[in-house]
Amino acid sequence: MIGKLDPEENVMDDGSLIAKRKAIAVCNQGVVQNLYDTIAKLGWDCYDNVSVEIGGTSVSGIDVGEEYNKKWQSPLGTRKYNKDAFIIIKNLDRSPFEPSQPNSELKGHHFKTEKELMAELKKSDDEKGYDTYSK
Repeated sequence: MIGKLDPEENVMDDGSLIAKRKAIAVCNQGVVQNLYDTIAKLGWDCYDNVSVEIGGTSVSGIDVGEEYNKKWQSPLGTRKYNKDAFIIIKNLDRSPFEPSQPNSELKGHHFKTEKELMAELKKSDDEKGYDTYSK
């Protein structure tokens, strides 16, 4: 048999696409192995709910209109990846979420009455040895 029946990816390419993919696969093997080692060190399970996100990005929040300087401005909602962008891997199953509970013993100073504030001030002055009776 002379020809192949399965489609090729490099029909219009000179073979550089396959060479690039092989180079990327070989280049990132150290990173992938490091990732496997780190996941094992953390004790994560293969069934954990894991989220992969990108950090170090910025999103344009200014509406620049239809005519804008393409060199310096971006349309509203355009995401740009900074040169120092990074990957965040979160294990959502192992991050406990407990909302903070208010301390019932604490009372904000703006909720205290004037009498309570004066009593606290007197107590503080007495601890410091200030003479508050002669004034």
